[in-house]
Amino acid sequence: MSTILFELGCEELPPKSLKPLRDALQASVIEQLTAADITFDSIKAFAAPRRLAIQIQGISDKQPDRTEQKRGPAIKAAFDAEGNPTRAAMGFAKGLGIEASELTTINTDKGDYVGFEQTIRGQATTELLPAIFQTALDNLPIAKRMRSGASRNEFVRPVQWVVLMQDDTVIDATIQGYQTGTQTRGHRFHSPDYHNIAHANDYEELLSGLKVVADFDKRQMLIKNQVKALADEVNSDAIVPQDLLDEVTALVDFPIALRASFEARFLQVPQEALISTMQADQKYFCLTDKTGKLQPYFIFITNIESKDPNQIIEGNEKVVRPRLADAEFFFLQDQKQPLFALTESLKNRVFQDKLGTIWEKSERIAKLAAFIATLMQQQGHDINVDETVRAGILSKADLASSLVGEYPELQGIAGTYYARLNDEPEAVAASLEEQYLPKFSGDVLPQTPIGICLALADRLDTLVGIFAIDQAPTGSKDPFSLRRSAIGILRILIEKQLPINLVALVEQAIKGYSDAEGSKIAKMGDTFTQVMAFLNSRYRAMYTEQGVSVDTIQAVQAINPHMPLDFDQRIRAVQAFSELSQASMLADSNKRVANILAKSEVSVADTVDEALLSESAEQNLYANVQQAQTVVQPLLEQADYTQVLQTLASLDEPLTQFFDQVMVNSEDAALKNNRLALLKQVRALFLTVADISELQL
Repeated sequence: MSTILFELGCEELPPKSLKPLRDALQASVIEQLTAADITFDSIKAFAAPRRLAIQIQGISDKQPDRTEQKRGPAIKAAFDAEGNPTRAAMGFAKGLGIEASELTTINTDKGDYVGFEQTIRGQATTELLPAIFQTALDNLPIAKRMRSGASRNEFVRPVQWVVLMQDDTVIDATIQGYQTGTQTRGHRFHSPDYHNIAHANDYEELLSGLKVVADFDKRQMLIKNQVKALADEVNSDAIVPQDLLDEVTALVDFPIALRASFEARFLQVPQEALISTMQADQKYFCLTDKTGKLQPYFIFITNIESKDPNQIIEGNEKVVRPRLADAEFFFLQDQKQPLFALTESLKNRVFQDKLGTIWEKSERIAKLAAFIATLMQQQGHDINVDETVRAGILSKADLASSLVGEYPELQGIAGTYYARLNDEPEAVAASLEEQYLPKFSGDVLPQTPIGICLALADRLDTLVGIFAIDQAPTGSKDPFSLRRSAIGILRILIEKQLPINLVALVEQAIKGYSDAEGSKIAKMGDTFTQVMAFLNSRYRAMYTEQGVSVDTIQAVQAINPHMPLDFDQRIRAVQAFSELSQASMLADSNKRVANILAKSEVSVADTVDEALLSESAEQNLYANVQQAQTVVQPLLEQADYTQVLQTLASLDEPLTQFFDQVMVNSEDAALKNNRLALLKQVRALFLTVADISELQL
């Protein structure tokens, strides 16, 4: 057992790709070692700005020998009547490099064959490793590879050196066009020269002395700890998004955190703009107080251990000041006119060529949001319809602002700030930011009633419009993020407990495209059908992400509920039903009932003639069905689907007895049709909740 060290040294690797490259390299090496039957005790991947490395400890020196059985022709074809080998046997032996006399007999179920067992010697690990590492590099997820100089070898950045060694010895090979060696390089500024690695086990410790923390995770933890310590000194919390933390970790070999400050006057600017520019442009960690309010400090990570850190701090303060001043200028410039005045320029801004301007979209949002607000009012929600209309008209106004023009991610957020400065009602102001929620899977939902109306109206308007002009998403393209919008609509209606029918919403959204001059939607019926089908198709994506089985989703989709909240209640009921001991049998019985009814050549009656129930088993089933219908009716009115299915589980035994003792397809047509009617009632009872026959239990 020994230790293997591989290191690829190169120019600075793309910081956003460093962590994925590390993980992919390690995964590929593990996969190849496993396939080659090479064992090892542990493997560790390293990643720093100028290197990717793999250290494998306790690796076996060679592959194990293996025995391989080769089977040739059948005995009858391999030897003649005198027992002499035929040409077939001799040809087989020659192919293996042996004499025919060395062949053995292999007994199988299909007869006896000649064969030979040969031992294949395992290759030395050192012979296999160069190809393994080269293959791993070739398979890295690199969008665009480059060549360096006259070399024909391609990589994401120019390669500078390659280390490949077993313990204290070089494994002679050429990887990425470079001869392997035992020399690495330290920090670009603190230790730029080549340094010899005495032993593969010394790698991490050696680099640490050369001002390189090669372990990505260890380097990241150092950054987090330093940032927290500096934030604590000013009684603040650091904003540390994982993506930014990964990127900063990939930018430095030897992280040193420093805290700087900026003028407090900039805090009058929306803090989201300040945070955005400091994070995106400067890779700074911003600080907030315990309530989330931005503080006039930021923390940055330097890659140099300076003798005078104040110079570095002053330099960063000097760099960030103009960026904050720009944000301040845009913010003050926008305030020279009220938010409503910005809507005028929306009349010249196109939402989509065939769907009109952003102003027209705002008008449609206002009307649709008012419709939703009215429905919510009727359901007992405290919401002002006039304020909802006002919010709809203002919903896209900030798209014409200078601040959003510079920071597009502030759409909605800027509108909320400006609305408050203009003394708009708080319900209106808050909704302007909330209209874009949820922004991604698992994101928070709008909290205010008007925010909910805007979020639904905006998405429904876009969904209907884009389908109307035949720009529906394809397998690979969804430029308007309609899939995400559809799931957002479903989530809002479900999680906000809004019993609103999708049919009403989609129909109203389609009407919004009509005016005195006609409708922008040529085929309203087709658009309605396509949008409804698209929304219904999103249930599977949404629920499978929550761990709900596909057959459960299909069971509910089979009855096509149009109210998302109702759909969700049915899903939860079927999930609970699936846990019952009777569930499997009832699912099978429902399949059987569905098949019998589907094969019926006559129309099956809705009612059962009790006088024709001749068998005790069918009489018993009928009695249980009658009782279940009575119990279930009030439960359905309360949408208590879980209790409905719990009640119907009692039909387990009567159904089993019915199928065991009763011939449904009786020669007596009257009996047969009556029994079909009974089964139809059974089927109808279950279909009040879901199609249980879809379950795979």
